[in-house]
Amino acid sequence: MKRVLVTGGAGFIGSHLCERLLREGNDVICLDNYFTGSKKNIAHLLDDHFFELVRHDVTTPYFAEVDEIYNLACPASPIHYQYNPIKTIKTSVMGAINMLGLAKRVKARILQASTSEVYGDPEIHPQTEDYWGNVNPIGVRSCYDEGKRCAETLFMDYHNQNNVDIKIIRIFNTYGPNMNPDDGRVVSNFIVQALQNEDITIFGDGSQTRSFQYVDDLVEGMSRMMQTRHNFTGPINIGNPNEFTILELAQNVIELTNSKSKIINLPLPQDDPTQRQPDISLAKKELNNWEPKIQLREGLQKTIAYFDTLLKNQ
Repeated sequence: MKRVLVTGGAGFIGSHLCERLLREGNDVICLDNYFTGSKKNIAHLLDDHFFELVRHDVTTPYFAEVDEIYNLACPASPIHYQYNPIKTIKTSVMGAINMLGLAKRVKARILQASTSEVYGDPEIHPQTEDYWGNVNPIGVRSCYDEGKRCAETLFMDYHNQNNVDIKIIRIFNTYGPNMNPDDGRVVSNFIVQALQNEDITIFGDGSQTRSFQYVDDLVEGMSRMMQTRHNFTGPINIGNPNEFTILELAQNVIELTNSKSKIINLPLPQDDPTQRQPDISLAKKELNNWEPKIQLREGLQKTIAYFDTLLKNQ
């Protein structure tokens, strides 16, 4: 049995990861300050004697004897990370420093949940891990983009200088149950609007593309990355390489919900990337042929069912 710390463990992705780690027989500490996470996401785990929930903000140090650390703590949707940009970058940078310090002290392996946002508005397509990105350092998204880029730097420096055992993954657009209905992400936005027969709002003309991965595929990739050989640090792309336009996503959601919603267009936000698609060749090579198993329509059906129940119980 391993003792595993998950920062941001009550969040969308963290809650699914905690479930998986418990199923595998681990002792799990879930750390969250509930800025975007919710106790509802992990309430069903509270009776498990091997699950411990701690209210804590990673911008301050935390001390525990652990074998592995998954560092997920950080608001990840534009609405939330732009609400308090200074807090966002502090969470990425100071959170990384505090968790790396813990990993160094207790000799734990630590995984950083980085993001495809480190590529900015990419000038190459699809994105490979050796691409340095095209990021605006002073834009409205910079607190998140540059915070995550700096966290990757810190992870590599702790590894090179102090031999900390690190893993870095770059997460591409992910969706599924436990998403916050008000987080402003495109999948949750479209589903909530469609279920309520409201207008579906597309920013721009809808021709911009995204690659959507279901949360179970991401958690599988994270688990495999944590178990890779000692000298493999990443970064590594974890995402679904199947590319869809935002308009195609909206049309799929309307069809699957039998919605009466109409599509309306609004101006494109600043620094919104026009294309985002992962090259997952490295993940296939290093993560035992990992690739997404759940494709868009199947994943959307599962997510729609979650939101349908959630909205009916509000």
